[in-house]
Parts: sequence; C-alpha cells; structure tokens
Amino acid sequence: MTTPTPPGPADVSAADRGATRIADRVVAKIAAQAAREALAGGPGNSGNSGAAGRSGGDPTAHATVTVHHDIARVRVSLELDYPSDLAAQCAAVRRQVARRVEEYASMTVPEVAVEIERLHPADGRFTTGSDRRLR
Repeated sequence: MTTPTPPGPADVSAADRGATRIADRVVAKIAAQAAREALAGGPGNSGNSGAAGRSGGDPTAHATVTVHHDIARVRVSLELDYPSDLAAQCAAVRRQVARRVEEYASMTVPEVAVEIERLHPADGRFTTGSDRRLR
C-alpha cells in the first residue's frame, strides 16, 4: 500500500499559500524606533541634534499606526530640545520612518504625521508652577 504524499511548495500556487500579516503595534514599534534613530543620528542618518529624552538623554518618540492592506499611515509624537531646528528634525523623522517601515514591513507609507508633544529648554532649565515662560 502506498501513502499519498502531501503537496509540496511547488504543487501549491503562491495565491493559495496564505499571507503574512504584520500587526499594527509591530509597525508602530518600527516607526518609533526609526524616529529615535533619526533624532539620535542612528544608522543611515547624518545625526541631528536637539532630540530630548525624559531626562535629556535618549530621544523620546511614540508612534501610532493605521494599516489598511499594505498601506501604513503613521503618526509620531516627539519631545525635542528648544531652541533647535524643529523643521529639519521633523523632516528627518518623516524620511527615516517611511524608509524603515517600507524596508522592514514592506508597506507603503504615504504619510507620516509628526507631532511635537513637548519642547525642553536646551539649557536644561525647566519652568515651575508660577514661571511658565521659556527664557
């Protein structure tokens, strides 16, 4: 008696093999990491300064993503030092996020919205209760 062999990859067409779905939260993590790379001058970047972390260290970036088919719309929230070239930093973040999401997740990124959530004084002085003006 012979046992039938299951169909191998050559026997099943590409359309019938299934698909890989990348969760939105994974794409959001890729986008947030790419934004941090752009602000810290990480891999593939010229190195922008002016990125602030919670304690002035590592850049802080959070991302939310909406994926429809293979199209990802990304929103990134940043904390930056001020004064600095905010427009240049935002442009670098947009480029890096689009590049990394397209590279790692194979998704088209037609739009990267950048929101500056907080500005930190570059000299390290933070305002307190009654003094709300930046100097």
